[in-house]
Amino acid sequence: MSDDLWRWSADRTARSIREGEVSAVEVVSAAMARLEETNPATNAFGEIAEDALDRAKEADEAAARGEDLGFLHGVPTALKLNTNVVGKPTPDGVGAYLGYRAAETAPVLTNLLGSGAISVGRTNCPPFSTRWTTESTHFGVTRNPWDPAVTPGGSSGGAAAAVASGVVSIAHGNDIGGSIRYPAAVCGVVGIRPTVGRVPGWHSAPNAGTPLCAQQFAVEGVIARTITDLRLGLRAVEGADPRDPLAVPLEHIAPRDADTPVRVAVVTNPGSHPLAGPGQPETDAAVRTAAEWLADAGYAVEEVELPQLGDAATLWWQLALTEFKTIGVVDEVHRVGDAGIRVFFDLMYSVYSDVFGEVAFADYLLAHNKRVLLQRQVSEFMARYPIVLVPNSGEPAFQLGDDIASAERTRELMTHQWSNMAVPTLGLPGLGIPVTPTAGAPLGVQLIGRAFDEERLFRAGEVIEQRSGIRTPIDPRVS
Repeated sequence: MSDDLWRWSADRTARSIREGEVSAVEVVSAAMARLEETNPATNAFGEIAEDALDRAKEADEAAARGEDLGFLHGVPTALKLNTNVVGKPTPDGVGAYLGYRAAETAPVLTNLLGSGAISVGRTNCPPFSTRWTTESTHFGVTRNPWDPAVTPGGSSGGAAAAVASGVVSIAHGNDIGGSIRYPAAVCGVVGIRPTVGRVPGWHSAPNAGTPLCAQQFAVEGVIARTITDLRLGLRAVEGADPRDPLAVPLEHIAPRDADTPVRVAVVTNPGSHPLAGPGQPETDAAVRTAAEWLADAGYAVEEVELPQLGDAATLWWQLALTEFKTIGVVDEVHRVGDAGIRVFFDLMYSVYSDVFGEVAFADYLLAHNKRVLLQRQVSEFMARYPIVLVPNSGEPAFQLGDDIASAERTRELMTHQWSNMAVPTLGLPGLGIPVTPTAGAPLGVQLIGRAFDEERLFRAGEVIEQRSGIRTPIDPRVS
């Protein structure tokens, strides 16, 4: 039986451990064996948890003593290598940062491990967690389990590959511009970017403060194989922490009735914007397939125009890249980043200069004002349409290396990722989910919800999940 344990869902695993059907040691041993088997193909993990079996033994001893067990007691999980674990380095894909040792564990991981989950390792991310692929000179190239020639997504590509290939059923990720939603869908799994404030955020250099765009756009979340497990993962990581003054106590989040199917707005074209525009036919087809499934399930589906999404996506680039340049991120990339991330930043800023020119401080402030106006307009729209269905990206998973091939190709990718940038600008929750199997990586969609209305996204996501026929874990393909 233990040979099959890595295939089990987190829900089944936790229940079986509580009922004494299987031990945490057996489950964690199976996960570690699967990691050893698959990581040569995927390179999902940059660090192995050498103490995982010790933690599993402690979990079994706690169960034997009759202690109260967390709802994920003994379930294997993975942590992202850009988030603090006490005593460990937080390299964020940068070899030069390996000498740093975290003084304390980030609250999102304290919450996750406090639910009883056991880390088997930490997953790879690109340098500075800033590419739509997951590769670095120091940690190597992470491969998509469905097709090793295409991106596994970024920056949580290691987490998505680990879940898809069967090492863990739930993994930690974070998202400032698609870094959970995009990898999840292209790796055939699901990922939730929660509402800003639902999960406590806290970054690797907390005493330096948190840049404004990170405060507004960045969230911690989870990737999982199924919506059921995604619910468990969100439950594990959410909750206020005094280290994050923006986190909202759960008792202040009123539950909403998510049982009844609602109106769904379908948007495939964000309008004509400098950095947002129509996608390719196959990605639009995936959206319309998902829309048909939702309509069959009783949702009132309507294709609409919502140009504010394109405005929000373009605004993300103006705000984030202006801030990166102003506070020294660009200088730091060129100081310690590898060749790939330096080229990516150079190409991004070439596009930035073409689109925005020199952004004065007054322009930056006006852009923040515009952001609030867009949030208000979209909030009013979503009072009528509680779910907005959009592409996961405007193109299928791209070939590795495409994002640094040329300024023209980089701009095309920036434009096609409009849904990944619009959602953080608006501060809303987003669910990335695969829809259509292909010869390569799956094609996916995103469901955008109202603030703190994640459960409604899960209900709609279950409709898509049940009909898509995309199932993981899979054995990684090597050619």
